[in-house]
Amino acid sequence: MSKLQWRLSAIVAALLASAWFLFPRDVTVRRRGADGIMHETVERRVPLHLGLDLRGGMYMALEVDDSKQAIADKSDAIDRALKTVRTRVEGFGVSEPIVQKSGSDRIVLQLPGMTEEDRAIAVVREQAFLEFKITDETQALERALPRLDAIVKERRLAVATGTAAPTTPAAPRGLQGLLTDTGTKADTGRARRDSAKADTVITGGGAFSNLIQQGQVAGEYFVKASDVNTLQRFLNDSSVQGAIPPAKAIHWGIDSTTIAGQWYKPLYVTDKRPIMTGEHLTDARPNTDPLEGTIVQFELDNVGGRRFRNETGKHIQDYMAIVLDGRVMGRPPVIQSAIGTRGQITMGGKDLAAAQDLALVLRAGALPVPLRVAEIRSIGPSLGQDSIEKGLRAGLLGIVLVIVIMVGYYRFSGLLSVVGLVFYAITTLAFLAAFGADLTLPGIAGFVLSIGMAVDANFLQFERIREELDRGKTTRTAVEEGFKNSFSAIIDTHVTTALTGAVLYQYGTGPVRGFAVTLVAGVISSMVSSVFVVRTLFLWWLSRSRGTKPLSI
Repeated sequence: MSKLQWRLSAIVAALLASAWFLFPRDVTVRRRGADGIMHETVERRVPLHLGLDLRGGMYMALEVDDSKQAIADKSDAIDRALKTVRTRVEGFGVSEPIVQKSGSDRIVLQLPGMTEEDRAIAVVREQAFLEFKITDETQALERALPRLDAIVKERRLAVATGTAAPTTPAAPRGLQGLLTDTGTKADTGRARRDSAKADTVITGGGAFSNLIQQGQVAGEYFVKASDVNTLQRFLNDSSVQGAIPPAKAIHWGIDSTTIAGQWYKPLYVTDKRPIMTGEHLTDARPNTDPLEGTIVQFELDNVGGRRFRNETGKHIQDYMAIVLDGRVMGRPPVIQSAIGTRGQITMGGKDLAAAQDLALVLRAGALPVPLRVAEIRSIGPSLGQDSIEKGLRAGLLGIVLVIVIMVGYYRFSGLLSVVGLVFYAITTLAFLAAFGADLTLPGIAGFVLSIGMAVDANFLQFERIREELDRGKTTRTAVEEGFKNSFSAIIDTHVTTALTGAVLYQYGTGPVRGFAVTLVAGVISSMVSSVFVVRTLFLWWLSRSRGTKPLSI
């Protein structure tokens, strides 16, 4: 009885765990709105997701963006970019995405259930070119400001007199007036305290910490949010670019901050030559820190670690900007000591989803060529509602027929196998929910197929039991011998099918993977159901009847 109670407890525990995975729940999601403030919303999350053919999703076509650079062989460029895009898309989770080459110059993506269009576009298009640059400590921009202002005035005068094309917009003040040096404004210190701004520190072990100090960050400026577009148009002017010191580069920051009640965008002047790039990056993981908030921890290989240690050792107490695709990630930290193979990137108040996306594109690597979105649309179920209903109807009909045949042929024993099938169905769906897999039409086929495998195992067991009963053995002995003699055959069939499913998952894409995931999950649940649950039900019946009643089989 103690053995039977242990078995029953294990079955109940498995059913409770399955119910927990399958139970819908409300989750709180924090997102930054257009006003720059974090907002919390409560969303209903259903653990078992439907695939693209059952509930629709996003369709996206990418092409090589040759506006930034000339691409000689677009087909080869697409081939090289395909692996990176696929790695990034698969990082969203087990959502059965389809990522494939279309023609010679396109990559086609099908993302089932994807509703965050902006996020998907950002992840697949991100160039992911990572650079570490030292911020300017020579006040090169301040020295160049008189020349830059003169250029702007010349442009405005030429436009006003009609002697030149309007290459720069008219503005009520010069370029210098658009820049707010954090060290020259009288209220800067108070504004930083109001917005809880603080300088950041990098330590040799790769950890970030905050130091509250009133001094300005070298090479840091702030621009009013309303003036960002105007300043950017100035910076795009070829004459302005020619007047910028040749050894320096200008980058926008990704953050915004409030100074004296107004929103400002940070602007950073750095050395043009990076001390390190992301070519030696081997891993990146999102995380949270009590002081820094959301962060991305990265790791370099040994070659990159040695180079990074040498370069940062030359710039102790300098500020280092972490630049991703031309934008500074967070506030430049101070290099406190030489940094080796580990470091981290602060996300500047962004949520964990943003850190996950950044870690994803860093792990996948930089795109070999820039891409642009050629086509994007939301699509409904690809097979049509009628086809979906017929597919589900066929699956339900197959299950009902299995139940009728088992009960009609094996009587009471068949009824016990049906109870085992209920356990199988619940745990299989729980497997899919636990791993975040999407249920597709091929997945439903795999689900029904594994039901057939589950009852096939019961066929072997019940026929063995009947043979033992025909030999005149007692009911209890026949049950024990029947399960024992059929065990090896059941294990063999389930293991070989699981290996086939694993191969399909490894080398298949899209719907093939959906079929493989459901098949493997069903095989595992089927094996547990046939060799453990059904046997436990027989033991429970024998304990109730004390082995005196004949077995209806």
